[in-house]
Amino acid sequence: MNNRYAVILAAGQGTRMKSSLYKVLHPVVGKPMVEHVTDQVSQAGFAEIVTIIGHGAESVKEQLKDRVSYVLQEEQLGTGHAVMQAQNKLAAKEGTTIVLCGDTPLISSETMEALVNHHEEQGAKATVLTAHADDPAGYGRVVREPSSGQVNRIVEHKDATEAERGIREINTGTYCFDNARLFEALEHVGNENVQGEYYLPDVIEIMQSAGEVVAAYQTPDFSETIGVNDRLALAEAEKAMRLRINRYWMKQGVTLIDPEHTYISSDAEIGPDSTLYPGVVVNGEVTIGSNCTIGAHTQITDSTIGNGTEIQQSVVSNSTIGNEVQIGPYAHIRPDSKLEDQTKVGNFVEVKKSTFGAGSKASHLSYIGDAEIGKDVNLGCGSITVNYDGSQKHRTTVEDGAFIGCNANLIAPVTVGAKAYVAAGSTITEDVPGESLSIARSRQTNKENYLK
Repeated sequence: MNNRYAVILAAGQGTRMKSSLYKVLHPVVGKPMVEHVTDQVSQAGFAEIVTIIGHGAESVKEQLKDRVSYVLQEEQLGTGHAVMQAQNKLAAKEGTTIVLCGDTPLISSETMEALVNHHEEQGAKATVLTAHADDPAGYGRVVREPSSGQVNRIVEHKDATEAERGIREINTGTYCFDNARLFEALEHVGNENVQGEYYLPDVIEIMQSAGEVVAAYQTPDFSETIGVNDRLALAEAEKAMRLRINRYWMKQGVTLIDPEHTYISSDAEIGPDSTLYPGVVVNGEVTIGSNCTIGAHTQITDSTIGNGTEIQQSVVSNSTIGNEVQIGPYAHIRPDSKLEDQTKVGNFVEVKKSTFGAGSKASHLSYIGDAEIGKDVNLGCGSITVNYDGSQKHRTTVEDGAFIGCNANLIAPVTVGAKAYVAAGSTITEDVPGESLSIARSRQTNKENYLK
């Protein structure tokens, strides 16, 4: 869209959040609000995205990086003043500009595109995004001309007559403008009000007074209009976003046993015929294949899960899990781990920065850290790779087909050869040759009559 531009207002401090964290960086479904807005604007394909920043400017830049351009609003003197800061970047351009708030995380790219298309079809100089509210109290009402349906005016709740308060179409605070006309009108916006600020909606009145067309487009989804100014609204936005994401995946063939208690990131991908049980938390960029079972209270973060895998009451972070893998219950797969196809990591097993070859298993009560485990290896109950010597981490290698007995300690750096056996209770400090048996434990001694 070479002649379409976006301005994101993200300069407010957000004092009602009562937080040291800059308002638009508060997360909704694990992602900062302003990043949700930026993602959707990017999907809509605008030629340039200008973000107005103020308080916490460097934190916003760190989050969004070079995906947008930035303009600093040093003093927060209202929404009209904020848009004026983009004048040097946009004022000379012909086209259409959409203005959005960085604290409206549920706005969608589809709604943005529909708003801009309606604006251009109507030949309007300004178009207001509106919504139907069952309870419109506190919102500005959109008063339309009965004959044409064009916007006559926007009246704030406190200024509305009894009849106008009965109107359920409300102003969402998202607007679309003819770009050149926007910046011309902003030159005439005053600050003669209680707050002494320059308000963007005054542009609408200026255009109406000049006899220009002001249109409105009503979004069918009221939740898209939620603006987050405090923790109550943040929780409302979180719930609405979660339900939107969950409905989408259920329509794609994913079973959610209890959608209201399943938490899925907006960056997740889930294959059909997978089932997620209550309390599942999926954070960040996660891919879950088809025919998977993710058991209750499992947490998965920034990981890839293959097809047909079952995870029960476990934690998986920054790792790659293959096909038909069994994990849990109560296993912990820590970052930089890779479990290949048909592996098993059972109850109370911790894996860190390690690779399991296909068909290998650690069924219970083990710690496997900084290790390379080959194919078809059996790690008995209580197996431990002793990877830390007090100052450095060292790696353990267990080659294909090896069998590690229960309560064995493998003191890294050490290699257990292919098809070798390590006897239960052994502490291995030297390499074990392939196809051999290593026993590293003292002989049993019975002291008879010891009790006497």
